[in-house]
Amino acid sequence: MNTDIAQVNPLGTEKTGRLVARYAIPSVISLMVNSLYNMVDQVFIGQGVGYLGNAATNVVMPMTLIIMAVAMMFGNGASAYMSLQLGKGEPQKAAKGVGNMVTLLVGSGILFLILFELLLNPVCYLFGARGEVMGYAMDYGKIIVLGFPVFAIGVGAGNVIRADGRPKASMVGMLIGCITNMILDPIFIFVCKWGVQGAAWATIIGQLFNAVFYIVCLSRFQTIKLRRQDFLLHLHTALRILSLGMSSCFTQIAGTVVIAIQNNLLVKYGARSVYGADIPMAALGITMKTSQLITSIAMGIATGVQPILGYNYGSRQYDRVKQTFKISFGISTAIMVAALVVFQVFPEAIINIFGQESALYMEFAVKCFRIYLLACFMIPSGMVIGIFYQAIGKPVPAMVISLSRQIIFLIPAMFILGAIGGIEGLLWSGPVSDMLSGILSILILRAGWHTIFEEKGADRHTQALLPHTQGCRV
Repeated sequence: MNTDIAQVNPLGTEKTGRLVARYAIPSVISLMVNSLYNMVDQVFIGQGVGYLGNAATNVVMPMTLIIMAVAMMFGNGASAYMSLQLGKGEPQKAAKGVGNMVTLLVGSGILFLILFELLLNPVCYLFGARGEVMGYAMDYGKIIVLGFPVFAIGVGAGNVIRADGRPKASMVGMLIGCITNMILDPIFIFVCKWGVQGAAWATIIGQLFNAVFYIVCLSRFQTIKLRRQDFLLHLHTALRILSLGMSSCFTQIAGTVVIAIQNNLLVKYGARSVYGADIPMAALGITMKTSQLITSIAMGIATGVQPILGYNYGSRQYDRVKQTFKISFGISTAIMVAALVVFQVFPEAIINIFGQESALYMEFAVKCFRIYLLACFMIPSGMVIGIFYQAIGKPVPAMVISLSRQIIFLIPAMFILGAIGGIEGLLWSGPVSDMLSGILSILILRAGWHTIFEEKGADRHTQALLPHTQGCRV
């Protein structure tokens, strides 16, 4: 192992508070921009097409979540693998991980493009499309899936670029895509009169620009040198990437399963209520996308500090790992508490951004914000703790935490509370699952906190090798 690596890499020497700001802020902006892809579509579609168009994008969203899940698995896994290997002084292994990630991203994007083009109609039906919504969903979906190969690169590659010490470059790539999307959306929807198809074309053109920028960044790494043979799949490396990124994949796949079940339950219980089948699906879709924009701040902080956690855990600088985790957890939770206040006090103002609809629609949308997001302040508990375990190479607890909110708690809560309280009971499944999964995540962390850092004299070994780092700790 190269024992001098911490002396040249700022991840092992710079003050942790400054590092968190340097890495987390661009990551937060990147993920907020990624959420804006969906938000911008919803705003312009709501204004130009109406709530049926928004309901259609909510139907297609699970397909994008599936490819996002796979891309995040490869991207986050490769980022964690790269940081750990650099911390250990193994840049060639880190390069092999990045090369394998690129191959996996491109292959999976092409595979899902073909699959969803062939099965688009039954998949839209599976995710809740009925009646008029089906036509809009088909128009939107058949175009969106064309961009899956470049979308996969955009989702996955930003993580390893950040791990290379270039968080701003990762952010710029996302900004390029989002700005392109925001410029083209009103042109295609209002000027060209293309409706939901215009929104879809604007989205994938933005994703294309994002991917091209990242491809250029991948050719200019600072900490590793990519060789042609690094892109050939190596079984052990690929499996390690998959294991480290599995929790990210399961989180997104769980989101897809939840949306499929949720949409069908919304149609079922909505049809029995005064709101009908379409209003609940459109209103909750807007609520979830707004929530995703805010939770992307917490996710951005967690993923932004992942290279810091991984590098310092790999180089056995455990005090820096602990400090980084505590800073990211505290800031994320504070932000979500502030978001809770906004969701409870100003829901009408947020809803009106997406278009003016009937009084009945507004009534249900307000309920969505005030009930479904009631315990959103607990979301960072699972999010930050799960990525913490992923970053330090502990995939099993990361996976359990990732599955807890949506699979272990949310799905059963939807069935139970929906059966008891109908459409409003379905909304209460959100805060119940947020609260229970947050508590479970904290309990898992408390139970394993001390054993995580107990490795045969590791701290003494670190002190001997890296005495200069003491003055850099905060």
